[in-house]
Amino acid sequence: MSPILVISIIVGLIILLLFVGAPLRIMHLIGQSMVKVAIGLLLLFFINLFGGWIGLHVPINLFTVIVSGFLGLFGIVSLTAIHLLILS
Repeated sequence: MSPILVISIIVGLIILLLFVGAPLRIMHLIGQSMVKVAIGLLLLFFINLFGGWIGLHVPINLFTVIVSGFLGLFGIVSLTAIHLLILS
């Protein structure tokens, strides 16, 4: 094989990976976001389940699930503090 053909194949593969790799990154980010939102939903469910014993109820809606999913434990604590200090 000539060196020009090998270099052309390598450059072609790099260009192909650049175009194919971009949608894969987006799908990875979307999948990661969906997992975080699902974990936030489960955390809110358990907060409501165990918080019911002390009269704590954080509503489960789209806003609270997104906040708890993307902010994690800090989001759960913030939603609980908002509910206890501001809404009650």
